Amino acid sequence: MQTWEYMTAPLLIHATKQILDNFGAEGWELVQVVPGPNAEQLVAYFKRPLSAGKS
Repeated sequence: MQTWEYMTAPLLIHATKQILDNFGAEGWELVQVVPGPNAEQLVAYFKRPLSAGKS
């Protein structure tokens, strides 16, 4: 059975592509983006497969 690890991160509107590219290069898959605490910020939810031996 596949297991996952999850992460949330702030996503600044003016640097969205750079932030998403960086997390994607580390194996994180974007799951959802929701409004953040202010109009200039979003919150991104990511997941990636949990490596064997990690729990």
